[in-house]
Amino acid sequence: MFDAKVRSIGEQIQIFDAFRKKFIVLTPEEWVRQHFAHYLVDCIGYSINHVQLEYALSYHSLKKRPDIGVINSNAELELLVECKAPSIELNEDVFLQLTSYFSVASSKYIALTNGLQHIVASFEPSQGKFVYLKELPRKE
Repeated sequence: MFDAKVRSIGEQIQIFDAFRKKFIVLTPEEWVRQHFAHYLVDCIGYSINHVQLEYALSYHSLKKRPDIGVINSNAELELLVECKAPSIELNEDVFLQLTSYFSVASSKYIALTNGLQHIVASFEPSQGKFVYLKELPRKE
């Protein structure tokens, strides 16, 4: 767990996003996104400078915003993460949303999380499919 900085502005509760360096409206999905992003830095070992939250990605003629993207030291996308609110089931529709991003910007790993359940996979080009993992490997 990280030390979240929250504030109230009228009826709105906001959380400070250390990655985007600004306050963001605190929705259930944002709570999951913030916790998972800090988990990637604090527990897995990614640099905070390599973690991007809700960044722009062009998908055909549409603009999409993956929840979390992590680049490696070679400026290659290493991880794509789709975050959902805890009340949202991680099902095939959520997986298809994430793989649509993957089809445009492929990464070594993908992850789905609703804060309660996490699904992690690695794409194996030799097999042409995703292989599910128990957890993300820690950075050395």
